[in-house]
Amino acid sequence: MTALDTVRAGLSAAAPQMQDDLAELVGVESPSSDVDALARCADVVTALGARCTGRAPERIVVGDRPHLRWRFGDGPPRVVLIGHYDTVWPRGTLARWPFSVDGDRATGPGVVDMKGGLVVLFHALGALAALGDLDGVAVLVNADEEIGSPTSTALIEDTARGAAGALVLEGSHGGRLKVARKGIAHYSVRVTGRAAHAGNAPHRGINAGVELAHQVLRIAALGDAERGTTVTPTDAVAGTTSNTVPAAARVSVDVRSFDPLELRRVDEALRALAPVLPGAAVEVEPGPARPAMPQTASAELFALAQRLAERFGGRPVTGEAVGGGSDGNLTAGIGVRTLDGLGAVGGNAHAEGEWIELSSLPDRAALVSTLAATIGRAE
Repeated sequence: MTALDTVRAGLSAAAPQMQDDLAELVGVESPSSDVDALARCADVVTALGARCTGRAPERIVVGDRPHLRWRFGDGPPRVVLIGHYDTVWPRGTLARWPFSVDGDRATGPGVVDMKGGLVVLFHALGALAALGDLDGVAVLVNADEEIGSPTSTALIEDTARGAAGALVLEGSHGGRLKVARKGIAHYSVRVTGRAAHAGNAPHRGINAGVELAHQVLRIAALGDAERGTTVTPTDAVAGTTSNTVPAAARVSVDVRSFDPLELRRVDEALRALAPVLPGAAVEVEPGPARPAMPQTASAELFALAQRLAERFGGRPVTGEAVGGGSDGNLTAGIGVRTLDGLGAVGGNAHAEGEWIELSSLPDRAALVSTLAATIGRAE
């Protein structure tokens, strides 16, 4: 039996502990917008990582958000493992939807996106730590992935730069790894009009809500289904009271494409938006953005994962290209080979009833541990 065979056997035996660790993580709410809740969850993640690896992390606070980094060995990293502990679920969700287990299925807020992935990550490294084989491994767990990683992007790139590979522990639908992700750009389109009394003098106003309606139709038409480009107006607001012509309005815009040229085309079109109503003004403000993660960024690591799974008897490894983004877009964007979707197998992310297969935790931890032990060595 090889050392990695021993690792896989040990991880299978650790399944009950993984479930306990998952319950503890899910039991500490961590919405991206709640700094106090994030700090409490960071403490739990710190304790889990320290117990599994034998080392406490650096706690790097950027804009009041605590990010956690582990680095093992004296040289540059061979491989970087990336995860996040913030979730989309507001504080108080646990009161009506607590962590629960029914057979092989566990459910609770954030269980697949991505607290299950953190359990996989740290138990995978714990198995390597038991072999004394963590040299060249780095870990970055951030607190703001769900809102575009605004305070952790530079930290992720700094940690991953020069590594032979990055492994991202996002959840997996149907067991498929993420081999490509669309690039993402967010915008806020703001309209300025002129207020007036809606009953006595509506003609004196410039209706920002009507102008916004014109702009939303223009924006939505920028998508190109044949090229896989989506341009989606999302949350919108106009006006202040029901009897006033709106003086201001706003809409958020979500843009996604696998093709960087398409992202540029849409960016130029949005910046060129002009008002329809006389006297109205339109302003386009760019927001968080992530480059595309092309399939070329994952191809070598995906093939390696397939070979390792076949060699060690794990579940067959399949892949998919997806529209959702992750911090894998960032590592791929700086030229680091990146494989994503290595976390828990489950579904319904960001939706009521989010769930994972508990049996996927040791299996995925075994795959991650073998990948981490192999990348940058004799692949």
